[in-house]
Amino acid sequence: MSKRHAYILITAENWWNRRCIQSKAGKVFQVFVRHGYVGPLQAELLLFYVKNPVRELRGKAEFVERITGNAEELWNKYGNETVFENYGEYKEFLGDQTKTTFIRFKNLQELEKPKPLKFLLEKLGGSMLARSGKYINKELANTLTT
Repeated sequence: MSKRHAYILITAENWWNRRCIQSKAGKVFQVFVRHGYVGPLQAELLLFYVKNPVRELRGKAEFVERITGNAEELWNKYGNETVFENYGEYKEFLGDQTKTTFIRFKNLQELEKPKPLKFLLEKLGGSMLARSGKYINKELANTLTT
């Protein structure tokens, strides 16, 4: 069984809410933007953990691809798939970063029963989540998303 079936991404509540609005409006493909070159190289599934104050695993989506490169070039190609309302907001998010990672995914779904941090850490066997995210196997992904 692949230990890299799913990848947990950590997101802020405001970005999660925008993703959900976009999904409900019919947007199939979306992008999760990371500072620098970080993120899953491969996975079948992405899981979204919403950090403080929510502290819950809230959703899942199908992983499409990870693209790294020049921040402006990636915006020009995939900016319409991000949660950002315009290039200025995107640049504010990135700060002085000129290199970035776009994690493309499709079919975002909100979990019917979000999983609280305590449950998540219990299943992961740790005391905190890594800010960069975490790979998990299929069995654990199924446990977390049902």
